[in-house]
Amino acid sequence: MANEQISLPYFVGVLVFAGLVIRYLFFSGTSSQPTTRSPEAFLRSREAAVERVQQMFPQADRRTILWDLQRNGGNIQGTTERILAGRLETPPVSFQPPPPPGQSASAHSTTTSSTRPADKHSQPDLITRYNLKDKIDGDAQHDDDTKGKGWSTNREERQKSLQRRRDEMILAARKKMQAKMETEKLASGTQ
Repeated sequence: MANEQISLPYFVGVLVFAGLVIRYLFFSGTSSQPTTRSPEAFLRSREAAVERVQQMFPQADRRTILWDLQRNGGNIQGTTERILAGRLETPPVSFQPPPPPGQSASAHSTTTSSTRPADKHSQPDLITRYNLKDKIDGDAQHDDDTKGKGWSTNREERQKSLQRRRDEMILAARKKMQAKMETEKLASGTQ
């Protein structure tokens, strides 16, 4: 027993066998998947990806999402990050994706063109949403006792303070926009 040695061919055989077992266990699934994928499965996965993104961002257009997913190889996370950053590019006119399953091409084009204007008008502006019509004229009633204070420990006071700040920001933005529109109107009138 003291003179037992492992022969070189036996040792090489064990190494090759161990390498094959490790390759089979850890690396076998990744190389065969893309080649066996059917076009129908690809379309289903793409539609599922578009549906997931539209559930998170219903304001995003299906065609724009499809364009971005096609450009980045179906990476949902990348598309989501571009939507959040506001860097989602509009697809070219030549990009015409197939309609979603269950709709014909003509039904999809008529529904999207007829619902877009309705969607735009169904969402109220910020003045209407936050009931700021009475504060537009500058008759805003401010809570002077909370204006000078820092961050309060009382939840209701914090909420009132944040709502007041939100209202002030909305009204200030409205005043800026009106002033900009007036200057543009005056500039276009003089030309």
